[in-house]
Amino acid sequence: MSDDHKSLQQIIDFRLEKLNKLREDGINPYPTKYEPTHWSESIKTNYDELEGKTVNVAGRVMAIRKMGKASFAQIMDSEGRIQFFIKRDDVGEESYAHFKLLDIGDYVGVVGYVFTTKTGEISIHTDVITILAKSIRPLPVVKEKDGEVFDAFRDKEHRYRNRHLDLILNPEVK
Repeated sequence: MSDDHKSLQQIIDFRLEKLNKLREDGINPYPTKYEPTHWSESIKTNYDELEGKTVNVAGRVMAIRKMGKASFAQIMDSEGRIQFFIKRDDVGEESYAHFKLLDIGDYVGVVGYVFTTKTGEISIHTDVITILAKSIRPLPVVKEKDGEVFDAFRDKEHRYRNRHLDLILNPEVK
């Protein structure tokens, strides 16, 4: 069942189950310290120098595409967004199982080398993934296709009352 057809309480309960599973596996879902070495836009800007080199980035998960033994996800940091690729054979069964417990809105740290996908997108091939914060409440759904935004978070009063969501969903207002 997709998130669109679940009630808010069902989504929260499901995310709390995932949080408890992480804790049962000995993972602290809210570690106190993590130090990234690079930011998304600096990786893209300095791609020629960083290609094949190890980087360490952190950010909020904004999209996840799971495909069996490998997945892509996109994280957003203070500079922008970057995609990372994670493969079960590279990170191990346990880490990949923990990755599969992630939801949009969670914070992660990713260590891996910089590469370009077949479609030409600059990405990070993940060697180590660290869960930095597990979100319990979902972000509002905003869909974009061909540069046009649907279901946008546009009501001015709602945006003012929920400034934190406005900054996440509309980075151009920073």
